[in-house]
Amino acid sequence: MATLDEMGIDTSRRNPSPRPLSDSERARLEEFIEAIHYSTRYNDNEYEYRHVQLPKAMLKAIPKDYHDQSKGTLKLLWEEEWRAMGITQSLGWEHYEVHEPEPHILLFKRPLNYQPPQ
Repeated sequence: MATLDEMGIDTSRRNPSPRPLSDSERARLEEFIEAIHYSTRYNDNEYEYRHVQLPKAMLKAIPKDYHDQSKGTLKLLWEEEWRAMGITQSLGWEHYEVHEPEPHILLFKRPLNYQPPQ
């Protein structure tokens, strides 16, 4: 399995460790979950990609410590964080970038032919 370093993911743009959502924070995000849009998958020779488009209003309900104040976007999220927000995808996806002109679009990738650990 590829490491985050090998995948080119800048872990300094994440929280030092996954920051769980409280029950009240999770409840505030529930109303947006049905409106999350998932792109089709696309790939290059090494990775498959997809982008996840959050409803713009959802950004305001996401806790402040999930945001990168210097960029005006979300931080790169740990899997536990994006799953807790209601993003559902199969295993192996890593949040590697935020589309800065449209900060509600999160970019994900995983190695081609990803096989989850047994």
